Amino acid sequence: MWVQRGGERGDPQRSPMPWVPPACAHRPLMDVTTFKDNFGITWANETYLCYELEVKEGDDWVRVEELQGFLRNQGADTHWEPSHAELCFLDRVRSWHLDEGKQHRLTCYISWSPCPDCAQKLVDFLGENSHVRLRIFAARIYTFVSGYEDGLRRLQDAGAQLAIMTPKELQHCWEKFVDNQGQPFQPETELLENIGAQCQRLENILRVRETEGWTQSL
Repeated sequence: MWVQRGGERGDPQRSPMPWVPPACAHRPLMDVTTFKDNFGITWANETYLCYELEVKEGDDWVRVEELQGFLRNQGADTHWEPSHAELCFLDRVRSWHLDEGKQHRLTCYISWSPCPDCAQKLVDFLGENSHVRLRIFAARIYTFVSGYEDGLRRLQDAGAQLAIMTPKELQHCWEKFVDNQGQPFQPETELLENIGAQCQRLENILRVRETEGWTQSL
C-alpha cells in the first residue's frame, strides 16, 4: 500500500521544514491520496497524466528537468473548458515550441489509456511533428467507449510505444512526481495482479494488428 508520513520530531524551537525531493523542489508534487486513487486499484473518474521530456544528445537521451510535471483533465469540477488530459498535455507541449532540429522523446504516465478521439489527436500530433517520439505507460485501459482498441492500434502504427505501468514505472512516478514524504513505494498484491491482467489485455489488443499484417503478407 501507499503510506503517508506524519510529523517528525525535531528542535521544539523551530518549525519542521516540509520534505521535498531535491530534484522536485522547483515544481508542484501530487499528494499521496491522489496518486493512490488514480494509479492504484481505485477507478477514479478523473485522469491524471505525468510527463517527462528528453532530448537526444549524441547516443543518449537527456531529461529536461524544467519540462516535467503532471496535469489532470479539465472537467465539471474545474473552472476550465472540459478537456481530456491528453489534449491538455498536447496544448502544453505545443507551448514549448520544441526545436525541430533536435530529436525529442515524450514519456507519459497516465491513469487511463487514451480514448479513441484522444488517440487520433495524438496520432495527428506525431504526424505533424517528426522530431518527437512518444511513449505512453497507462495504469489501466479505458474501455468505456467503443473503438478504444482501434485507437490504441492506430497509436502503435503511428510509432508510439504503448505499455501498461509496471511496478518499475509506478515507483518512478512515486519518487518523481509524488509528495511521498520519504516513504518507499510498496505495491499491494491486488495491484500486482491487476497489472498482470492489464498487460495481457493490451498485448491481446495490439496483437490483433500484428496478426492482420501477417495474414495479409501470406
